Amino acid sequence: QVQVTESGGGSVQDGGSLRLTCQLSGRILSSSILGWFRQAPGKERQFVALTRYRGGSDIYADSVKGRFTISREGLRNTMYLQMNSLKPEDTATYYCAIGSQYTTNISPYNHWGQGTQVTVAS
Repeated sequence: QVQVTESGGGSVQDGGSLRLTCQLSGRILSSSILGWFRQAPGKERQFVALTRYRGGSDIYADSVKGRFTISREGLRNTMYLQMNSLKPEDTATYYCAIGSQYTTNISPYNHWGQGTQVTVAS
């Protein structure tokens, strides 16, 4: 059974940094896509970044490009989201997900973690 677990959220000041961790377990197809999404209160869940399970071909949302970096550590089956220059508008619950298609759309992502809260104070 595939499991996805996020950690690393917290509260930081405007301009601060955080690194989120996504621990993967279970039988994951090598063709899978790994994604980060976020959801602010009262808003829809939105795409943040993705990478291939095999690594590479990263895509970022325009709102985080140049500030966030997605990465993989294959031996530990772990994915990271390094978030720098955080802004108050980055405040949201961040989710890690595994999908079957190389897309920024949410629907093909069928394994989700419980989310980790990120709060950026102004």
